[in-house]
Amino acid sequence: MRNSQYFLVLLCILLVCGKIPAQDSKDSDSLKKIYYSSLEDQIDLDNLLEIAKNQADPDSVIKYSKLLIGHARRLGASDKVYQGYRQLGNGYRLKVDLKEALKAYFKSLDYANKNYDKIGAAYSNIEIGNVYSTSGNTANADLYYNRGIAELRKGVDSTSLGSALFNAGDEYLRLGNLEKAEIFTKEAELIFEKRDYSLGRAYSLGNLGRINAQLGKDKLAEENLNTAIILLEDMGAYNAIAEFLVSLSDVYSEKGDTKKAFEYASRSLEISKKYGFKNYIAGAYQKLSELYEQIGYTTKSFQYYKDYIIYRDSIRNLESISEMANLRTNFEISQKQTEVDLLSQQKKNQQNIVIGVLVALFLLMLLVFGLYRRNNFIRRTNLIIEREKNRSEHLLRNILPEETALELMETGKVKAKKFEEVSVLFTDFEGFTQYSESLSPEKLVESVDFYFSKFDKIIEKHGLEKIKTIGDSYMCAAGVPFPMKDHAITMMYAALEILEFVEESKKENEALGAHFEIRIGINSGSLIAGVVGSKKFAYDIWGDTVNMASRMESCSESGKINISEDTFQLVKSNFLCKERGKIQVKNKGMVPMYFVENNKNLVSAETDMIPTKSAQNL
Repeated sequence: MRNSQYFLVLLCILLVCGKIPAQDSKDSDSLKKIYYSSLEDQIDLDNLLEIAKNQADPDSVIKYSKLLIGHARRLGASDKVYQGYRQLGNGYRLKVDLKEALKAYFKSLDYANKNYDKIGAAYSNIEIGNVYSTSGNTANADLYYNRGIAELRKGVDSTSLGSALFNAGDEYLRLGNLEKAEIFTKEAELIFEKRDYSLGRAYSLGNLGRINAQLGKDKLAEENLNTAIILLEDMGAYNAIAEFLVSLSDVYSEKGDTKKAFEYASRSLEISKKYGFKNYIAGAYQKLSELYEQIGYTTKSFQYYKDYIIYRDSIRNLESISEMANLRTNFEISQKQTEVDLLSQQKKNQQNIVIGVLVALFLLMLLVFGLYRRNNFIRRTNLIIEREKNRSEHLLRNILPEETALELMETGKVKAKKFEEVSVLFTDFEGFTQYSESLSPEKLVESVDFYFSKFDKIIEKHGLEKIKTIGDSYMCAAGVPFPMKDHAITMMYAALEILEFVEESKKENEALGAHFEIRIGINSGSLIAGVVGSKKFAYDIWGDTVNMASRMESCSESGKINISEDTFQLVKSNFLCKERGKIQVKNKGMVPMYFVENNKNLVSAETDMIPTKSAQNL
């Protein structure tokens, strides 16, 4: 929930800490005129500090903060030097220059310590923690948050303490430390409730909803999020409402209430479209895509995913977003200056002066909102980019072997490799075509999935590599993508376990739609392995070894494991094999083959002694 933290920081939870310009009853431009008309030895440092606080443009904040620091040093006012560096850090944060902001806040901390100003030091520690949190340095963020919170607990400024607790809780939530996140966030919510600060309470409740959802407390999570949304609706904070609605959709999705999950995701999309929140539109599309995928509506899921990609890409151009925000800022500043000039010309008319001040304050609020929107877009876009990168890498690792996936991500391609010692296994269900004609598609797929899921677990247990399934045929290999010692023996243990599972499933699972007889074939030798395709990647193997393994399967019999001469030579010392003689094979002539004796006691005894994948690798 990084957006919520930044939203609170920009608005007013840490107003005392100087997160945003504090509004004063005087007009900022009037204060500037007083400053520029003053002599060098008559500079009013308090006046200059108010000017720095009232600037919405980051460059103006930096400019007047530096002027304040220079004059304060000359006059020996170390407390104003501290204030100047605080405001300077705020200016650089508005520009998203975190390195310079950190330097300024550390300077303010140094002066606060020199002045024995413990509360000032606490505020600086919180500011430093915020910068580290924004930059992703969790350890330092935690350190400085705790320092600031410890000091603020001794004082009376509960609003600043509440903000510090919220930010720390938000950081722990991001890290997955739900226990600490819940403690800090609950305390912050109580403080905001006592101070009647609805916005802070709304965001605290929203985070509590997320925390409870992850803790499995769905009912409490639902209650927290709904209360947060009600509070935000009263304040018209629709961007936050859009975000929390997706969180509610997640809660109902986890509970299995697909109808309500769709309802809240659709409502988020509707609000986001109405107010033009592109980043939240993208989030809503992504959630709807996931929901349709869960219920098996592949076409709808794909359509929403395409819409999500379009909106995601439309908000990635950070430079364009920044330029548009700057254009708006410059325009509104020029408009404000025009109002001030008119007020100067009509200063004898008190009523017009009051109206002008109100207009100026309104424009200044718009400027703050514009700066918030700009920074919100930048932060949100960075999070989207990072999340999609992680998702892509995760999907690639599920599709390809780890080493192959890393090579593809690093170089954009995968070189084919030759492996000298590999064993390849094929399985095939007998009578599958007849079953497919008599069973419903759902029952047929359920039956095949029942068997193949167990096969997956068996080969993973033995450290083998699944290559692919083709219809009712299952293919795996031992010795790729990493060489494996005793690959043929290990493959044999896996084959015997597969055979035993198929036999036992016919007795134990009466509810299954179909019980198949299985043929298994194994061959050993050298082959080529690599990735094929440019859009849908697939790891595959080629060579005569693979073709011969397929022939071993087709020449096998129900409930039998048929192996080649090459495999027999590798396993004959470990397994009982029955010679079949030479059998005619298409394009190969007469080929010697062997049946492996299905010794169950041997399988169960030896399986436990099979080394792990890491131990098998050469």
